[in-house]
Amino acid sequence: MSNGHSRKSLQIIPLGGLEQIGMNITAFVYEDTIVVVDCGLAFPEDEMLGIDLVIPDITYLLDHADKVKGFVITHGHEDHIGALPYVLRELNVPVYATRLTVAMIEGKLKEHGLYDVTECHVVDYGDTVHLGDLGVEFIRTNHSIANSSALAIHSPVGCVVHTGDFKVDYTPVYGDPIDLARFSQLGQKGVLALLCDSTNAERPGFTNSERTVGTAIDSIFADHTNCRILVSTFASNVDRVQQIMDSAHKYGRKVVVEGRSMVNIIQTASELGYIRIPENTLIDIGELDNYPDEKTVIITTGSQGESMAALSRIATNIHKKVTIKPGDLVIFSSNPIPGNEKAVFRVINELCQKGADVIFQDTHVSGHACQEEIKLIYSLVKPKYAIPVHGEYRHLKAQANIARMMGIPSDHIKILSSGDVLSINSRECKVTDTVKTGAVFVDGLGVGDVGNAVMRDRQILSQDGMILILLTMEKGSNRLLAGPDIITRGFIYVKESDELLEEMQKVLEDTTEDLLQKNITDWGKIKNALRDALSGYVWKKMKRKPMILSVITEVEI
Repeated sequence: MSNGHSRKSLQIIPLGGLEQIGMNITAFVYEDTIVVVDCGLAFPEDEMLGIDLVIPDITYLLDHADKVKGFVITHGHEDHIGALPYVLRELNVPVYATRLTVAMIEGKLKEHGLYDVTECHVVDYGDTVHLGDLGVEFIRTNHSIANSSALAIHSPVGCVVHTGDFKVDYTPVYGDPIDLARFSQLGQKGVLALLCDSTNAERPGFTNSERTVGTAIDSIFADHTNCRILVSTFASNVDRVQQIMDSAHKYGRKVVVEGRSMVNIIQTASELGYIRIPENTLIDIGELDNYPDEKTVIITTGSQGESMAALSRIATNIHKKVTIKPGDLVIFSSNPIPGNEKAVFRVINELCQKGADVIFQDTHVSGHACQEEIKLIYSLVKPKYAIPVHGEYRHLKAQANIARMMGIPSDHIKILSSGDVLSINSRECKVTDTVKTGAVFVDGLGVGDVGNAVMRDRQILSQDGMILILLTMEKGSNRLLAGPDIITRGFIYVKESDELLEEMQKVLEDTTEDLLQKNITDWGKIKNALRDALSGYVWKKMKRKPMILSVITEVEI
């Protein structure tokens, strides 16, 4: 390494994806080059009322837009590509990914009308994309979606390896096992830092191969030859769908694919050759009635209990084409994502009440590495510094413990927070700054127009409701013509609360009279006085804090 570079640093800036599962996006900065790895969304938490999606705040990237050379994407899951259509609208730079990932991104861009204006490049494993001062090499890995990659980011101060989401699967359903040889070669040349997937860092042992699920599903099909089977899984898990179709074909069943995202992905994967649909197996949902139940399988989305996904609609009898019959077998081929457990069990209960049998054990394997696979990567890559990524704080901490076990000194292990600027070269690795990060809410077609203030209002409305105070005054003289009247929403049930409403009315009348006697004509003061008086009364009487709005109408007589 020449002395000219020895004092320069590569900066690694996570703009999302730490302290949570989802919204993965990390900027790699060297001098005048910024390369962004992944651009994912997160799904809203329960308290984010009415919010559809959460995307990262990219203020930092927009402030340095002239330096951003492109997005490199590790794989096609929503938490890694979902925010691209929203971000590319503001920051139009090229996108680089493997073939299936690009096809999934292009599907999103078409929906958002950005397909014609975005430059997408398909990269093969082993290729290096040169972007400014950085070279990004794509390395084959295994995950619960085909065509996943790790990245080796080659910079003038050294090589940084980013695993992406990965597991070590020696017997993958499609394609080849993870390219451990390349990890080893990089390790022998010297790796400055390893950013490793921490999702399963708390779990000992190895993650089972995807093929073990195929075996489990096959034996369920063998045991249930006389009923209809529904299988719910992640739309993007093409290998899982492949194995379900193979079993269906083997036992002479026709397959219906239901759920928009599932239909889109399978169509794309099949066109590109990532899934081989056995001949005469796939039928349209309209043809279901032409076959006896025991000769059909429905593969559907909704394994996470999402209320609008196909399985939830089927479970609650609002699906147009499919209703659950007693004796149906429903297989959940997924684990609930943390936070979704209640929704998933609600759907399972609905299905059971309608007479279906439900299987949700041993029909899923994770797409993420457990402790032994993480150790394997550390032993091959031999990084100088360890930077745990992808997970909540407890997962990052578990990864840090593994790194320590593998001989990395504690002061060489950095657990970052979103927004930290980590400056790294062969001599040091430290947080030198922070940048603005955060969540941008997407509600319907509005992006970012629902901020914290609106969110707070929605929470107040959802907890204590709202009271509207109406007054009518004469223009000029400010004489009270009508009111004060009260309208409530979500506060109390009016028909049973006459007494309370009368008392509230009296508080407002007394306050209004008092104001008018004092000749207070400033509308702002009148509104505030009425709101304060009513708010105080309601709190004293009921210990509630509804939202209170006053509206004054002016009338000429």
